[in-house]
Amino acid sequence: MAEETLQTHPTEVATEPPPPAAEETETPPPKELESVPEPPLASVALDLQKDSPPPAEEKPKEAVTFIEKDTPLEPPPPEAPAAALDLQKDSPPPAEEKLKEAVTVIEKDTPLEPPPQEAPLAAENVTVTATSTATEKDTAAPASQPLAAALAVSQESESPKSQLKEVEKEKTTEKKKAPEALGSFKEESNKLSDLSDYERRALEEFKLLVQEALNSGQFLTTSSSEASKLPEQVSIWGVPLLQDDRSDVILLKFLRARDFKVKESFAMLKNTIKWRRDFNVDELVKEDLGDDLEKVVFMQGHDKEGHPVCYNVYGEFQNKELYAKTFSDEEKRMKFLRWRIQFLERSIRKLDFSPGGINTIFQVSDLKNSPGPGKRELRIATKQALQILQDNYPEFVAKQVFINVPWWYLAFYTMISPFLTQRTKSKFVFAGPTKTAETLFKYILPEQVPTQYGGLSVDNCECNPEFTIDDPATEITVKPATKQTVEIIVNEKCTLVWELRVVGWEVSYSAEYVPNSERGYTVIIQKARKMIPTDEPVVSNSFNVSELGKILLTIDNPTAKKKKLLYRFKVMPLPTNMTST
Repeated sequence: MAEETLQTHPTEVATEPPPPAAEETETPPPKELESVPEPPLASVALDLQKDSPPPAEEKPKEAVTFIEKDTPLEPPPPEAPAAALDLQKDSPPPAEEKLKEAVTVIEKDTPLEPPPQEAPLAAENVTVTATSTATEKDTAAPASQPLAAALAVSQESESPKSQLKEVEKEKTTEKKKAPEALGSFKEESNKLSDLSDYERRALEEFKLLVQEALNSGQFLTTSSSEASKLPEQVSIWGVPLLQDDRSDVILLKFLRARDFKVKESFAMLKNTIKWRRDFNVDELVKEDLGDDLEKVVFMQGHDKEGHPVCYNVYGEFQNKELYAKTFSDEEKRMKFLRWRIQFLERSIRKLDFSPGGINTIFQVSDLKNSPGPGKRELRIATKQALQILQDNYPEFVAKQVFINVPWWYLAFYTMISPFLTQRTKSKFVFAGPTKTAETLFKYILPEQVPTQYGGLSVDNCECNPEFTIDDPATEITVKPATKQTVEIIVNEKCTLVWELRVVGWEVSYSAEYVPNSERGYTVIIQKARKMIPTDEPVVSNSFNVSELGKILLTIDNPTAKKKKLLYRFKVMPLPTNMTST
């Protein structure tokens, strides 16, 4: 018997053979636009990759089949008084190793407007892709604001009149568009076998100069007593120079930062070593500088290629007390700079500097409510930080994604763009407020994206301890004016735990359990509830299935916009008090 009997009504049993498996496909991501320079206090310049459709998501369970069906909208059956459901006492509880095969998942979308009468659900077996072709309502209209026009951020159209207005706005802002990159930047290999002959010769020449400097004490101070201690040992980011192949990866960063000009690369390395000694970086890493800024800059999760992701949340400085405590005078600005360098150093030392290893960071800069360039103290701190990062931390970012980009940032980019190299500009990706989640999902799996940016990852929280960033989620695009149903067919007795969200909500969510038995009753797990953007970002439920049947998760999207549905579930053993009966 199902454990929960909240509200019931007779179910209409429709048995059908298991549908054929179908691969879930995703709509190709929108074209990336090149964008703006790094905002205040971001750690390093970043790289942009060519837009490519994200790889297919790993299914929650190896025996789960994902299928989507178009079915007519049927009126709900009449409700009946609540009734207890019968337990199947003759079935022993399933073994834990068989739980993965206990469920089958079917996804189907249904138009909200009832179509002409069709055959019952049992007669239908139409398989479609997870994302459907956009209708007229889905067609992107011209951008509705200067920022979107400049960054080519598509938005939903409202009406023909509004489209005309947007076209006029686009024409007036066309001249303000940021210069387009010649191409997306692709991170180079650090393996010697992948280097060109020119790059290998430059690396060998660079290593000779470094060896001579170590032998002659050029990296030491001018003190004659220190110069007599030869040969010299120098380490940078925890890697001793010229001791193993990790050193080659370090030297290649300096070479690439200077277009493989050996003398300029050597001068940069020499200046970096001097700065690190003057700034006492190795001791700084060990200091305790407090955690006042832990919400401003933090690491969480990895991108699809394995790079650790660093989030820079500048809106936190809208807090006047925090802003004054951080930037009000030179002493406080220096303390902030030391904290930022310490955070970066600790993050870098966790990277893998072996050839072929992950030795760059994926940066996300959230500009929502970010203080504008009019803040004098912030400008001073930004200038100091950017100069240090540019001179002493070359090629440490895999990509730089700016989200929630405000209008004024375009003007800021236009002003400094002439001073940026094409290589630097090709590392940037920009997204307006309505495209934040969509843009991040192109590079980071939803289960790795923090909940405040549209994902499922909750750091340092026991809100739902059943799930972690290692549990894969499924993405579905819910078409406008469509009801999306996910059927989880339970083939063995178990406990099913799931969580889901729709980015931005503005939909209705319901969940129910439908037993296979004709004598059984449908159990309402979650009554249809209209979800709004201010509701909790993620909802979680569980249900003890002691009688075989299926669980239906329904998302009703009445809006004219496509919605992104994320869900994942786990199959667990039934509680012992239910398996003993």
